[in-house]
Amino acid sequence: MKKELVAIGMAALLSACNTGAEKKMSVETTENPFLTEYTTPFGVPPFDQIELEHYKPVFLQGMEEQKKEIEAIITNSDAPDFENTIVALDQSGKLLSKVRIVFYGQNSANTSDEMQALSKELSPLQSAHSDDINLNPKLFERVKVVYDRKDELGLNKEQAKLLEETYKGFVRGGANLPEDKQARLRELNSELSLLQLTFGQNMLQETNAFQLIIDKEEDLSGLTDGLIANAAEDAKAAGQEGKWLFTLQNPSVMPFLQFSDKRDLREKIFNGYINRGNNNNAADNKEVVKKLVTLRLEKAKLMGYEDYAAFVLEERMAKNEKNVYNLLDEVWAPTIVKAKAELTDLQAMMNKDGVDGELKGWDWRYYNEKVMKAKFDLDENEVRPYLKLENVREGMFYVANKLYGITFAPINNIPKPHEEAEAFECKDADGTHLGVLYLDYFPRASKRGGAWCGTYRSQTYKDGKRVAPVVTIVCNFTKPAPGRPALLSADEATTMFHEFGHALHNLFKDVHYYGVSGVPRDFVELPSQVMEHWVFEPEVLKVFAKHYETGEEMPVALVEKLDKSSKYGQGFATAEYVEASLLDMDYHVLKEIPAGLDILKFEDAAMKKRNALSQIPPRYRSTYFNHTMGGGYTAGYYSYMWSEVLDADAFEAFKETGDIFDQTTAKKFRDYVLTPGGIDDAMVMYVNFRGKEPNTTPLLKNRGLK
Repeated sequence: MKKELVAIGMAALLSACNTGAEKKMSVETTENPFLTEYTTPFGVPPFDQIELEHYKPVFLQGMEEQKKEIEAIITNSDAPDFENTIVALDQSGKLLSKVRIVFYGQNSANTSDEMQALSKELSPLQSAHSDDINLNPKLFERVKVVYDRKDELGLNKEQAKLLEETYKGFVRGGANLPEDKQARLRELNSELSLLQLTFGQNMLQETNAFQLIIDKEEDLSGLTDGLIANAAEDAKAAGQEGKWLFTLQNPSVMPFLQFSDKRDLREKIFNGYINRGNNNNAADNKEVVKKLVTLRLEKAKLMGYEDYAAFVLEERMAKNEKNVYNLLDEVWAPTIVKAKAELTDLQAMMNKDGVDGELKGWDWRYYNEKVMKAKFDLDENEVRPYLKLENVREGMFYVANKLYGITFAPINNIPKPHEEAEAFECKDADGTHLGVLYLDYFPRASKRGGAWCGTYRSQTYKDGKRVAPVVTIVCNFTKPAPGRPALLSADEATTMFHEFGHALHNLFKDVHYYGVSGVPRDFVELPSQVMEHWVFEPEVLKVFAKHYETGEEMPVALVEKLDKSSKYGQGFATAEYVEASLLDMDYHVLKEIPAGLDILKFEDAAMKKRNALSQIPPRYRSTYFNHTMGGGYTAGYYSYMWSEVLDADAFEAFKETGDIFDQTTAKKFRDYVLTPGGIDDAMVMYVNFRGKEPNTTPLLKNRGLK
């Protein structure tokens, strides 16, 4: 009875909404930009015309249209075959996809309270709509008929993969479950979707809520002129003119921890940072995490798995949790040794400064900077003047051109996802259009933290012709001080190259079906991480690392200092990453949820079990670990390390030729890794490129762990 009431209620809601939406849209069809063909340059979304009220009616209409398309597949009197069932399903829901890709892109990069409220309203509707498809017995019956005949259909590799993924998607979506379990699965999917959304919104709220306001100039001791100028601007914007405002956005909090001489203030902002979502307020995430972990385990068991990690990893390169832990443990052993050695150096430097007691988490970056200066005569502020944002951008374009022959040219008079974004057209070596790339650099309250690459249109085919993707890179880099250009840190420059690697993956992709466009989560970071290797190669620095005032190239001595110092600090960087990866796995290998699960105690026990240093908390603590709790990298944060095994080995392929721009190797990487989407097994794609499976040696050497 409960299941029937839920289904009737959802149907009634959709029907009521659609009735109103249909009446409105019959009048306003020409006014809703999603309901007509985009007439913008390169067919990008008309961001300048899209208003909040345009989204909901198109979501509802898109779901209704896809329902009709599914019904047409089911009621087709012809026998099920690849075209009338598998391809028809793959191509269904285009209006829904059209609005969804824009809405969620904007919800991450330029959100508002109203947009977040709408995302919560849409979440259960979309979850129910997805389940209506995945749990449709008549549709699955047709898919299974085609799947059972797969060996006699004469399908090519891409078609065979689409059929396999489609069938597997239904099975993993619960199509084989009995009716009562399907009803519970629907409830779980809806609850999980909303919880993941709530977690991310709470995290954004907590990040934006914290303010460290300084009103005494002496409390700015140690901070750079640029950071001070930006803090003054932020304070002015917040109605605190004459003061200085520091936030939990990375370009504010990280350099503050790195350079501030005021230990008490470092402690305050550090604690604000690591306690996001853990302040016992309306945005507290502890209970959200507990519910997520509990419901994910229930879903896994419902699907026949002993834990959630087993359910997830079945579709990844790692295949099982044992392989994940083996990798993380192999890296952790030398990491903790290196981190302890670094701690000894930092503690000695702190004592030399006349500070008694044990070095704390809020001291690490500050004294690491001092040790780097003492050991290598390297100050990050020496490097920034040579990393003008525009030069770094041109540097990554240069690398792509040298490797693949592609070019990027700025586009003017084109709608943009935000007024601060830039737009570029990417052309292949033969001059053909590959896609559009947006770049959005700086933090704002409407943008979630971190950096990412997404799309506003995925590559596809229409009427036999390739439809080029619209790709976006979104970052949170240090804003330029008034009257000065944006000068990036070495880490920010690396981040730009990293996200550009994802962009190239999207731009080069060439598949005919949506169902084979993706790759496993622990393979997806290979294209991005391999690009990081070029950033500080002397040949590349010579091209783009030029002083923003004088135009002189980065001095050879400074390049050498960067190289010599590159391994120092890897104990800290690797430890905080591996700790977060282990924490993610530990949550999702639970076979039973402990009674009264205390999230903070669970996290603390996970760290103590590995003898982690108290001064190095996980890169993401449980209450702001959006990678796993938000759903993107659930039981998958290890993927960066797994992919690093691949990318370190892949860059060796270039180095072995004696030319880091070897175009033969680049063509193989493009053909076998960047272009095929998910047509092949991920390890097969890698071996096709490299000729062998990778090992961890290059990774450990790159990090100075071997």
